[in-house]
Amino acid sequence: MDLNLMRELSVKTDSKIVLLVMDGLGGLPMEPGGRTELEAADTPNLDTLAAASDLGLSRPVAAGVSPGSGPGHLGLFGYDPLRYRVGRGVLSALGVGFDLKESDLAARLNFATKDSSGKISDRRAGRIPSEKGEELVKKLNAGVEIEGVETFVLHEKEYRAVVIFRGEGLSDALSDSDPQRTGLEPLPVKPTDDSKEAERSARIAGAFIEQANGILADDHPANTVLMRGFGMHPALPSFDETYRLDAGAIAVYPMYRGLARLAGMQLLKTGSEIADEFSALEENWENHDFFFVHVKPTDSAGEDGDHERKSRVIEAVDAQIPRLLDLGPDVLAVTGDHGTPAKLKSHSWHGVPFLLHSPYTLPTADSFGERACAGGSLGVFPAEEIMGLLMGHALKLQRYGA
Repeated sequence: MDLNLMRELSVKTDSKIVLLVMDGLGGLPMEPGGRTELEAADTPNLDTLAAASDLGLSRPVAAGVSPGSGPGHLGLFGYDPLRYRVGRGVLSALGVGFDLKESDLAARLNFATKDSSGKISDRRAGRIPSEKGEELVKKLNAGVEIEGVETFVLHEKEYRAVVIFRGEGLSDALSDSDPQRTGLEPLPVKPTDDSKEAERSARIAGAFIEQANGILADDHPANTVLMRGFGMHPALPSFDETYRLDAGAIAVYPMYRGLARLAGMQLLKTGSEIADEFSALEENWENHDFFFVHVKPTDSAGEDGDHERKSRVIEAVDAQIPRLLDLGPDVLAVTGDHGTPAKLKSHSWHGVPFLLHSPYTLPTADSFGERACAGGSLGVFPAEEIMGLLMGHALKLQRYGA
């Protein structure tokens, strides 16, 4: 989407938009002829909404490309994910409230399990509880010392953390150490260009991993760390300047709060349960004209390969839809940032179900699911067009040309 065009045409109005994102919403049947997680879920409220809405499938990045959460969300916010590349470490750092400077280098950490042969047996260390994660972060902060840089390790949630290196001459042109699959050894962090800064940064990352392995050696199952998503603070056009929206973000996980913060949204306080997020929406309804509401457990269930649990999470969201509709949003979109089929246990390249409700839609189906969305009036379209659709349906765009 052309952000300059949005900036030129956007107008301030009283209409309100809600973008409800169930992370990793898209799925697949576990067996031929079966139903996806969304199709199998009992969703009377979403189905009723679908019967009065536009439906389609969004494509997060490109055909056949499985996106990370960063690119997936940037597309939802109208930013071309191929142009605006943001390291996951940056999002994690911003999400936990770290004051990231332009010269800082950040990377996402997973506490993980390494077996006696040196191979990764669990990339998430058994999903250790947050209390254990916080304990391990304290150990790393107390024990890691790398010449020439300051090192900050901050806990996110459960097995997730973020490390920030502060010093001169750093670069994010680095490869990940996470092999992305179990049964493989961690990868060495390598420079992805020939600059001295990248070579130095790769050495620093390697030293951090080596010291972390020593510090965590007796902390099974979290006896190592995997590093990915190296990044430095980018400059994104702000939501307010681009769309003239006063945007509020409701998300539990730090990374998604970081994405919202990067776009210039105000982070709203919420509890950790799905119902709490809708309570936060109610409490802040009068204060903003755009709301990004993020639900994480759909993605977690998909990554665990739990088809039934993912359906139950979708049902829990469905139960909250009447509360949302009682607020009277002028435009409501329900979608995901990517698919995370339980069958694959990972992000996927498949089209993401998209529902858009407003007074100006062309309904074509009576349920909300992948196959219903495939036959919807919106067809298959790039995710970065979503913000244009929301703005148009909210009557927040002037006519283009004479």
